[in-house]
Amino acid sequence: MILKLITQISRIIVGALFIFSGFVKLVDPIGSQYKFQEYFSESVLNMEFLIPYALPFAVLLIVSEILLGVMILIGYKPKFTVWSLFALTLIFLFLTWYSAYYNKVTDCGCFGDAVKLSTWGTFYKNVILIGFIIILLIKVDFIKPIFKGNIPKLITFLSLAVFLFIVQHVLTHLPLIDFRAYAIGKNISEGMKYKDDGEIPPVHDFMLEDTQNDLAPELLAKEKVMLIIVYNLDKSDENGFPKMAEIANKAVEKGYTVYGVSASFTDDLILVQNKYNLPFEFLFCDETTLKTIIRANPGVIILDKGTVTQKKNWVDVDDLEL
Repeated sequence: MILKLITQISRIIVGALFIFSGFVKLVDPIGSQYKFQEYFSESVLNMEFLIPYALPFAVLLIVSEILLGVMILIGYKPKFTVWSLFALTLIFLFLTWYSAYYNKVTDCGCFGDAVKLSTWGTFYKNVILIGFIIILLIKVDFIKPIFKGNIPKLITFLSLAVFLFIVQHVLTHLPLIDFRAYAIGKNISEGMKYKDDGEIPPVHDFMLEDTQNDLAPELLAKEKVMLIIVYNLDKSDENGFPKMAEIANKAVEKGYTVYGVSASFTDDLILVQNKYNLPFEFLFCDETTLKTIIRANPGVIILDKGTVTQKKNWVDVDDLEL
């Protein structure tokens, strides 16, 4: 009786943790893509040939993680599910140990941007998690479906369809939930302030530089500012630039201060400006910061005295309220 109770408690803990961990990444798979790119880089795992496949890896991991959480809770294919959970957690365990021991990746991204843990904290979390999964492996016969017939199978495949739809929607538009310091309603200036705890503020690399000065303080004090983000010109979707020109012209007519922001070379940006008749100049900002600001390339954010009021992927710029 006690063993059954321990098994069911372990089942709930593991299932809930995998669903939560998968969900916070499901709403922002691009963030996981960036994390895989970091792991595959030369300075970490030295597997740069896998970098082009970072997004498929991210989607596979996220969907597997949240789906296995659902499957263990409803009791669908318990042996397959528990062994899959064990294998996935072993991978997490190795990566978090590697990150912590060699101080390679300071944030593993296990809970996306929703919850930040230290590298060793994340490793110990996975040690505890694998302990619960070992209990499930030993007593897998105690895991029974909570519904009769084909209902667990139906729930599993419906869940898979919903998760894949969410991924497709988020990749086309923007994250469903934004946990970052540049989310709508957040004030960038406030995010740059140091608190009494001495920790680095969430916004610490935000600069908008022209050839001579950092214009960030000036622009963060203004009303009606539009920033068109092109974090990397070579990786941008060129179909978005005609839309950017159109929305920028409308914004200028309505009294907005409009700038492009990129980490790419100035000469390349000038060519794009001329090709698409973009009615704005480009400022420089760090690429990682721009990736954090918006999961689009190109994308648009609207600021009002430093507060983010709107964010759109280029495909949705017609929905901006100017």
